[in-house]
Amino acid sequence: MQNSSPAISVLMTSYNREDFLAIAIESVLASTFKNFELIIVDDGSKDKTVAIAKEYASKDSRVKVFENETNLGDYPNRNKAASLATGKYLKYVDADDMIYPWALEVLYTSMEAFPEAGWGLCSLDQDKERPYPFCLKPHEIFEYHNFKSSLFHKAPLSSIIKKDVFDQVGGFSGKRQMGDTEMWHILALRFPVVLMPHGMVWYRIHEAQESVQIRNEIIVRLRYTISILHFYEKEKSIPMSVASKQKVIGKLRRQMRMVILRKILKFNFKLALSIYHAWKSDEYDFKSIN
Repeated sequence: MQNSSPAISVLMTSYNREDFLAIAIESVLASTFKNFELIIVDDGSKDKTVAIAKEYASKDSRVKVFENETNLGDYPNRNKAASLATGKYLKYVDADDMIYPWALEVLYTSMEAFPEAGWGLCSLDQDKERPYPFCLKPHEIFEYHNFKSSLFHKAPLSSIIKKDVFDQVGGFSGKRQMGDTEMWHILALRFPVVLMPHGMVWYRIHEAQESVQIRNEIIVRLRYTISILHFYEKEKSIPMSVASKQKVIGKLRRQMRMVILRKILKFNFKLALSIYHAWKSDEYDFKSIN
């Protein structure tokens, strides 16, 4: 018998995804783990996305469809979906992606094995020393990410988060193209993480994605590097040794100097100066860089 509240709230935000939504929904409904709700929050689609979602909701009471009155944008809509969730865990599955039938069961079982953990990441390359799943404490997370294998690059699709933990940190800040990376840093300051392998989710790549459209833009890469550099320089509670922290800061500073030098060598002095000012300030949106 299921609990009155589901164990997992699967969150699906949508905007003009009529070509992919049905496949995404069906992948969730095919889960071997049944104690979930599927919350779909549409952000003002102009196509048949909402109609498709409501058709599934009419057939399965676990599917709940909501429509925003105004377009919120990616991360604010993710927060909206989380605010509607009633499950213990939040599991994002984007409207153009898929989740494998066994994934919810594996993710739930792995998280329950480590009750001290507040969140989890999957889709990770094999660890050479131990099998998944395993749990890292905050100080171990930062050492692992910076000196062993990257963690904080994962998208929300590869995460599972306790609802109360998500609420405690206030959700995603909304910084474009890096809100998830920022969230993992914030969570890692306070909560242990469970690491899990590949084979849980499938990430679709198509031309309509924002990440594809601006993947190679220098502004996106610079925003990421500068914001993370500021985080390590200013965040006093990072659970790392002083030597390790300085090593990370030194690496990021060298990256920034190389970017600026390359722009100078290409006689792009205006861009070089803009990058330098952004680096030395708290300005992350790069409105001055064209």
